[in-house]
Amino acid sequence: MALKASPNSDLPTRDRREMQIGIIGAMAASRGTGTERAKEQESAVEYGADSGAAGAEKLRALEERLTKLGSLMVAYSGGVDSAFLAGTAHRVLGSAMVAVLADSPSLARRDMEQACEFARSIGMRLEVIATEELDRPEYARNDASRCFHCKDELFLVMEGLRAKLGFEHIAYGMNADDTRDFRPGQRAAEQHEVLAPLAEAGLTKLEVRALARAAGYPMWDRPAAPCLSSRVEYGRAVTREVLEQVERGEESLRRLGFREFRVRHHGELARVEIARDELVRALTMEMLDAITAALKRTGFKYVTLDCQGFRSGAMNAVLPAEVLQRKGA
Repeated sequence: MALKASPNSDLPTRDRREMQIGIIGAMAASRGTGTERAKEQESAVEYGADSGAAGAEKLRALEERLTKLGSLMVAYSGGVDSAFLAGTAHRVLGSAMVAVLADSPSLARRDMEQACEFARSIGMRLEVIATEELDRPEYARNDASRCFHCKDELFLVMEGLRAKLGFEHIAYGMNADDTRDFRPGQRAAEQHEVLAPLAEAGLTKLEVRALARAAGYPMWDRPAAPCLSSRVEYGRAVTREVLEQVERGEESLRRLGFREFRVRHHGELARVEIARDELVRALTMEMLDAITAALKRTGFKYVTLDCQGFRSGAMNAVLPAEVLQRKGA
């Protein structure tokens, strides 16, 4: 059921903060008890203020939209966007929603485990399905349309499950910022009439993170974790072996203490991107030797550290401008 309270710019500050508790604090109230719950609600007000009255108003719009849908399947990966959408839909619709997690070689095992754990922690219904995008030649060849074929496979499988379980709608976690990026998967969503409630409500990535933190969701500040195939240079075939190599390489960096990074697969060469605020730690001879040794153990012959550091979508830099300008195409 949608929450009715919403901030009003004409109200005194204290009243606005109390009304934020009604919208944002109620989300945290479902997690923890006693002192723990009080701290979470305190954090909800503090961080909810960061998203502003607009963020709280957008949350109310999202809740109202979900209520009107009746029943909903959410494409769920465990990332902050899909987790927040699924968690909100679970709170609003209860048993009339189900989160659907696609188990495929392109999903890191660590990400799958965290996604399943979050679903368990809030009592959310979860269905795990198998997708076979690697069996599609148009996906495996790994050109600029790879993400379209991935999402097309996902939504086809979800449509079959929706018919079997009797759900009305399918949604995924695209936010308002994503509409401005090069994301071919959006075309698949449009073709399958998959809804994007976060984007419809105008929620940006920062607002989603703020509201997820207010709700007490542990992934609120988790670095983005797109599929493992996004690490493979365009034109290089995506195979199970390549994806397993990337996953092992990234796990080795995680064990070395890094938090935000990518291992980009260029055949025999691993190009390592590490967030700039962590890069100074990598730039010692000892750490460079440790990174090199770890990645060579996974099968790479050469290892290079990218001096620009981590940046999302770095592989897209080689795509022609006319392709990138299609954005969601």
